[in-house]
Amino acid sequence: MANFLKWVDCPSPLLTAGVDEVGRGALFGPVVAAAVILPEGVLDDLAHSGVTDSKKLTEKRRCRLAAEIRAVALDCKVGMASVREIDRLNILQGSLLAMKRAVLKLNPRPELVLVDGNQQIRGLDIPQQTIVKGDSKCLAIAAASIVAKVWRDTLIMRLAKKYPVYDLTNNKGYGTKKHKQGIVDYGLSPQHRLSFSPCQPSLFSI
Repeated sequence: MANFLKWVDCPSPLLTAGVDEVGRGALFGPVVAAAVILPEGVLDDLAHSGVTDSKKLTEKRRCRLAAEIRAVALDCKVGMASVREIDRLNILQGSLLAMKRAVLKLNPRPELVLVDGNQQIRGLDIPQQTIVKGDSKCLAIAAASIVAKVWRDTLIMRLAKKYPVYDLTNNKGYGTKKHKQGIVDYGLSPQHRLSFSPCQPSLFSI
């Protein structure tokens, strides 16, 4: 457990949630956040199972760990911000909105929210602590990153059947060469983020 902060300088009686988002850099689809409350008694087991930053895990392992996290969490909720909300607010505010929605769904209500990154969630009347690179420092945030990643990837895989020309099965909405070529060849879908430069027709590039 040496690489993880259980409660980040807070007394253990505090009911603490970790929150993280995924899909921030994608061209396609919503940004998704998860909020997770873990009982202290499961932290060692989850660490030994390999819970860490979702980007460091294979797809198969993420799916297995997401199921394990959901099974032992006091609560685990997902929130998202739509493509149109991202275009209207910008991706940072969209990410924070997704985080807020995830946290507000939690039951019980946490007494402290550990937020990945350096930006607090606006309008959330729960004490917060931001942790830069929190998904590699804090077990609850790492767990949230895994749950959010698996949830979003599952959504994108469903959307890939509706929009097969963008190679979404492989890129999960991120701006790979095949994805950008699909935009050039077939135009944009309703799930593309128009505020992102590769999705602006005058700036199409591969």
